[in-house]
Amino acid sequence: MSTLAASVIAAARARGLSLGTAESCTGGMIAAALTDVPGSSSVVMGGVVSYAVAVKEAVLGVPPEVIASHGVVSEEVACAMALGARAALGADITVATTGVAGPGPSGEDPEGRVCLAIATPEGIESVKMDFAPLGRASVRAAATDHALKLLLRALQP
Repeated sequence: MSTLAASVIAAARARGLSLGTAESCTGGMIAAALTDVPGSSSVVMGGVVSYAVAVKEAVLGVPPEVIASHGVVSEEVACAMALGARAALGADITVATTGVAGPGPSGEDPEGRVCLAIATPEGIESVKMDFAPLGRASVRAAATDHALKLLLRALQP
C-alpha cells in the first residue's frame, strides 16, 4: 500500500469528499493504488479505464471535436475526461490521465508525455508532464504518483 494513497484517502475522509478516476495511459493504476488502502470504499466511488477513444467519448462524454482539435494526449482531453468522470461516477473530486507510456512516440507526442487533470467542485486544472522515457512501467508509475499528489493537493483545506 502506498503511503501517498493512504494520505489521499485519509484527507478525503476527513473532508467528507468522494473520489473517482478517469484513466487512459495509467490503465487503472491510480484506482488500484487508492483501493489498496483499507477502508477506501468509504470515499472511492470508482474509476473508468478509457483506453480507447470510443470509451472516452461514449462513457466520459469527451466531445469528438476536442479530440480532433487538440489530440487525445492533451490537457483539453484530460479536463473533459475528469469532468466526465465527475458526472458519471457522482464523485466530488476526480483525476484523469491521458498520455504516451511507450515504447516510442505516438504521433507528435513523445514517450513519457502525460496530461493530467483534476476536477473539483471549485473547478478544474490540468498539467502536461514529460516524464523521463525510461520504459512503459516507469512512465505509468510516475504518472500514477503525480496523479496521487494532485489529489492530495486538491484535498488540502
